[in-house]
Amino acid sequence: MPAPTDRRYIQTHEWHKPDAGQIVIGLSKFAVDELTDITYIDLVKTEGPIKAGEVFGEIESVKATSEMYCGVDGVISSINTEVIENPAIINQDPYERGWLIKVRPSDPAQLEMLMSAADYDREIAASR
Repeated sequence: MPAPTDRRYIQTHEWHKPDAGQIVIGLSKFAVDELTDITYIDLVKTEGPIKAGEVFGEIESVKATSEMYCGVDGVISSINTEVIENPAIINQDPYERGWLIKVRPSDPAQLEMLMSAADYDREIAASR
């Protein structure tokens, strides 16, 4: 399944989708499939500043534990508590209901520096 083209990606498999002045962030289907059954997710506890490259949470599955990273500078404006209570949502719908955080970017142009869907798909193909 190709990556949705309405968002940008980073090498650690987080997608970044612009939405009404914010950037919604989640995990790609490729990452979710690699992790298999997600059993636990820990996201930042409060809204506040975040820098590109900073960790905003940790995800655990039956296979591995991974940190999750933000690709832009800004302020975390929303945290999806639904996925904390029911991590299986991420397995079922990683691109919509399975979003993780929303960030108000300090520089929206940073989004354009992230990988396009085509670039991300090529990177995944090269890693296999």
